[in-house]
Amino acid sequence: MTEIGQLDPDSAGVVERVIAGRPQNIGSFRFWFADQRWEWSEEVAALHGYEPGTVVPTTELLLSHKHPDDRAEVAHTLAAVTTTGDAFCSRHRIIDTRGEVHEVIVVGDHLLDEHGAVSGTTGYYIDVTETLQENSRATLDQTLPDLIEARAVIEQAKGILMLVYGVHPEQAFKVLQWRSQETNTKLRQVAEQLVGAIAGLGGAPVGFRSRFDHLLLTMHERSK
Repeated sequence: MTEIGQLDPDSAGVVERVIAGRPQNIGSFRFWFADQRWEWSEEVAALHGYEPGTVVPTTELLLSHKHPDDRAEVAHTLAAVTTTGDAFCSRHRIIDTRGEVHEVIVVGDHLLDEHGAVSGTTGYYIDVTETLQENSRATLDQTLPDLIEARAVIEQAKGILMLVYGVHPEQAFKVLQWRSQETNTKLRQVAEQLVGAIAGLGGAPVGFRSRFDHLLLTMHERSK
């Protein structure tokens, strides 16, 4: 199973801040895109009200446990993740088999196959019901936008590396991770530094920009 420390530093930091100071109910999951197959740890099954080994998780079952007010948003997030393979962080409510409501944070990261390609998503459910008082809720409301902002700048940095080196998104992310580890700098800071430095270069060389201009103006013809 994936450990929290294997998530990128920004995602792991959110989890650590949320659960700091008090033990929480944490369980792991895996979801494979190709055959829509789920795997729940015993903790996640118990969170939904099931004894270990008594239920085979499916997307339909998962969505049936979401609070009615949160179900559409979770379904949208799941559809987006299945399409893009992006990492994600979600806060919503689930209703277990006894009818009890749980406030949860779900953090998901890339699940890679043996070739290094994204084949699904893997991560954690964190039950924060008992500790999510009004002050905790306010802190979390501030934290999640920060995570979204961090993801945005990381995606920008990945795009730069993909363009410059002609690599895939997963390879670009590994380059960022490498620089983060080598320089002992948070992944988000590495991404911000790269994006800021690129912005200060004043754009690409003229020859490259001319080729890109032509591509931009004619790409609609290539899809016909």
